[in-house]
Amino acid sequence: MRRTCLACKADFSYHNPREPRKFHSLSPRSRVARTRKPDPKKPEVVEPAAVEAEVVEPEVVEPDETDALEDSTEDTTEEPAAEVDVEMAPEVESSRTSLARTDPLRAYMAEVMRHALLTREQEQELATRYARTGDKEAAWKLVASNLRLVVKIAREYHRGVFQLLDLIQEGNVGLMQAVKKFDPLKGVKLSTYAAWWIRAYIIRFIMDNWRQVKLGTTQAQRRLFFNLSKERERLVAHGIEPTPQLLAHNLRVEEQDVNEMTARMSGDDLSLDQPMRGDDGESTASRIDRLEDRAAMPADESVGAEQLRRIFREKLEAFGAALTDEREKAIFRDRLLPPEGVEPLTLADLGARFGLTRERARQIEAKLTARLREYVRAEIPDFDLMSPER
Repeated sequence: MRRTCLACKADFSYHNPREPRKFHSLSPRSRVARTRKPDPKKPEVVEPAAVEAEVVEPEVVEPDETDALEDSTEDTTEEPAAEVDVEMAPEVESSRTSLARTDPLRAYMAEVMRHALLTREQEQELATRYARTGDKEAAWKLVASNLRLVVKIAREYHRGVFQLLDLIQEGNVGLMQAVKKFDPLKGVKLSTYAAWWIRAYIIRFIMDNWRQVKLGTTQAQRRLFFNLSKERERLVAHGIEPTPQLLAHNLRVEEQDVNEMTARMSGDDLSLDQPMRGDDGESTASRIDRLEDRAAMPADESVGAEQLRRIFREKLEAFGAALTDEREKAIFRDRLLPPEGVEPLTLADLGARFGLTRERARQIEAKLTARLREYVRAEIPDFDLMSPER
């Protein structure tokens, strides 16, 4: 029966009761001598370089390495259908391992479990050393020993939208910020203090990436984002209609915030510039074209305001034409009512033009402004109701 040698990977035969006995072919120099019974008729001859004979086991024969390689080549040539040795399995196993899929979360958890937890005394000593000296190694030990806490909190906020590793990453940033702000003299454990920072950073990440348009930019919106659906379900379970007024009262927010958050969470984000579909296909009009401009004035009020501005401009031009003093004309024309697109002159510039001090130019301007106000009030009775004073 043919088998492969475990030492040299060469084929050899061992005894099978059902077959004639065969042995592994060896070279002359590595052939092992067999023990023979002494013949009493012939004297025993002792050779000088004789080697002590060894009993050949019928199961395994360990040949010399060099000769075994030669014999294996010959055996392979003679019988190409030899069986494959089972010792080749480790090489196949290594190739399969190199192509195996790895789980990043499992690899991260294995790395986290390498860091041991700290006792209360060790945590206090490291936190005190970092607060006094800013030792980065102490801060690293505090962060590494609390990485399990980040994973635990991240699982509370895990949803199908986000990857757990993304939440863990944001929580780790919050943990580092907590270590930076931690005061060991307050008598509070680092894990209790860091939990607030970890949750804050995870919540902010969820808010910023929940949709393309950010939600929860204010404290009231954040409260509604996490509690609006839960509060509505609780009221329905008790047989109470969840009206916006009741939800706003229970969540301590304004009713308008409840209506806005309900509308924003009930539908998907839409592009205002996307063309709208009509009965006959796409149209050039977009949603932004159909939105109402709340800041725009009604048509009748816009026409009335335009007429009022025209009347006011005519009265000012008439007042300027009635001025006789050159200094008052320059102040009115170049400072109070300059042409469109021209910067008004300063009092220092006007004083330098007429040889006056800045204070004297200011006094002339004050008297001119008072006269102008009295003139407009006399010409336009509703002047005080139209616009604020300049």
